[in-house]
Amino acid sequence: MAEDTVFTVQELASYLRMKPVTIYKHAKAGKLPAFKVGANWRFKKSTIDRWISEQEGKEGRGNIQP
Repeated sequence: MAEDTVFTVQELASYLRMKPVTIYKHAKAGKLPAFKVGANWRFKKSTIDRWISEQEGKEGRGNIQP
């Protein structure tokens, strides 16, 4: 899959193994990096992959105990 791929809500839901309604909710709340084309949400794969890496980093830092 090319790095400049742009996902629809349905495609991103499949990619992240989430329900489409959750994708809509997170996009609207600004929790997922997204943009709109007309009335439709779109998600750039390279941006989503970078966001996933950032989320993994946040999870790892939260679990470290002194």
